[in-house]
Amino acid sequence: MSDLPRKAVTRTAKLAALPLGFAGRATWGLGKRIGGKSAEIVARELQQRTAEQLFKVLGELKGGAMKFGQAMSVFESALPEEIAGPYRAALTKLQDAAPPMPTRTVHSVLTERLGTEWRELFLSFEDKPSAAASIGQVHRAVWHDGREVAVKVQYPGAGDALLSDLTQLSRFARLLGPLIPGMDIKPLIAELRDRVSEELDYELEAQAQREHAAEFADDPDVVVPDVVHQCDQVLVTEWIDGIPLAEVIADGTDEQRDRAGQLLARFLFSGPARTGLLHADPHPGNFRLLPAEDGGGWRLGVLDFGTVDRLPGGLPQTIGDCLRMTIDGEAEAVYELLREAGFVKETIKLDPDSVLEYLLPIIEPAEAEEFTFTRSWMRHQATRIADIRSPAHQLGKQLNLPPSYLLIHRVTLSTIGVLCQLNATVRLRDELDSWLPGFLADDQEDGEAVEARA
Repeated sequence: MSDLPRKAVTRTAKLAALPLGFAGRATWGLGKRIGGKSAEIVARELQQRTAEQLFKVLGELKGGAMKFGQAMSVFESALPEEIAGPYRAALTKLQDAAPPMPTRTVHSVLTERLGTEWRELFLSFEDKPSAAASIGQVHRAVWHDGREVAVKVQYPGAGDALLSDLTQLSRFARLLGPLIPGMDIKPLIAELRDRVSEELDYELEAQAQREHAAEFADDPDVVVPDVVHQCDQVLVTEWIDGIPLAEVIADGTDEQRDRAGQLLARFLFSGPARTGLLHADPHPGNFRLLPAEDGGGWRLGVLDFGTVDRLPGGLPQTIGDCLRMTIDGEAEAVYELLREAGFVKETIKLDPDSVLEYLLPIIEPAEAEEFTFTRSWMRHQATRIADIRSPAHQLGKQLNLPPSYLLIHRVTLSTIGVLCQLNATVRLRDELDSWLPGFLADDQEDGEAVEARA
């Protein structure tokens, strides 16, 4: 396997092959149909070949291309099953696997950043990576003090690759759009471009991980490995074993699915309240299910703090207020709050009852005592909003997403996507009661919320 392609012309050529490949396979499919194969069989073969090429190109390029693939993979729950099936295996591979960086390149980075005697820092170091992701790969090792550690090594040229890929992918947004119905791909790519460059700074990542590790050090439900060492292009953290969430999605028991879902929701809402930071990369490759210390039940291990949203006051109270008032049916109050927060622009006039009708199906999980997240539920929501003939689509087009909510919105959607992949039954309202500002009425918050957090 070659090094991460760094020349813009090389990477552009590989990405350009994606739409050309789509067109070529469409021609191949037409030939098969003329030759007598049924349209259904041809379509299935076509989708499988497209998925295989998508993984091959995005995985080999890593950088922004693979980051885009990871972002897409959590939305596969929204795809119709006949389309999702062939794509699912290829897209979910992008969550924690990719063609590895050559050993010689890994060693050269470690020599440059840790010194020529870098091996003395470790009692052992596995050259074969345990995971490969968008801008770096992880090697298992034993630190000189005996601790098992994960050594993340950044790909040389990853920064240039990120910017080049995301610029190039934006040109293909129209072709890639059908993979995520109901979502405009261009803003997603633009947001990734703005945010994902932070992942290149391992000092920022180390700081965010240390803050989470300190806050969750004694938590019975969530495990965050601490930082052992950090420098440019190298980040060493404590190693944690566990079942990757992708395996729970594929083969987990009902108990594991429900527990993973509950803890994922808890981490999503408790993290900002406790640390002022929102973990902003919630794809299954970044989570593990670990046995509880007392031997009963499960805990959630959380990895990769390269992308976080900084929320000093926790999640905005506007979200909690809006959810509470929507559940209570306060159409006028919800509409005014959305206007004040910038979700409805000054020049737009909407019917408050129609806005409430638009929101209620989406917030169903927050209204119920417990809710089972399923792919069919998410597909129904995606279809309702994406169908240009539906009132929900027409209203949704007139709503605005303020810039300060972009990352919160994407993280929430991604987490819901993972919950649907898990098919988890979750008491979401319990987590909102405990951690989301504004979700409880003011006269309840002081007593009940404090008690719930205790």
